[in-house]
Amino acid sequence: MAQGLILEFEGDVGREQYDAVNALLEINVETGEGRWPAGLLYHAGGAKADGWVVFEVWESQEAQALFMSERLGPALGQAGLSAPTRVEWLDLAAHVAPGG
Repeated sequence: MAQGLILEFEGDVGREQYDAVNALLEINVETGEGRWPAGLLYHAGGAKADGWVVFEVWESQEAQALFMSERLGPALGQAGLSAPTRVEWLDLAAHVAPGG
């Protein structure tokens, strides 16, 4: 079964930084086009009271680890961001797109 992932960034992290990282990754979250990583099934990102949260669904933790080491980690550094303050994996009971 697929795995859910929560990445939480605290402090002065918002849409501007999120967009900068996605630009470095050559990912367009508006159109869905770009160099999305292998093994990623779902991605969402949004603001919280003091920072930013990304929720993703991956085929495996190994697929995400490869993306983190090869592309996301370096992109975060290039954008001037630290590692997420919270990284939590979820054992999903399901992941569906109703009506899709």
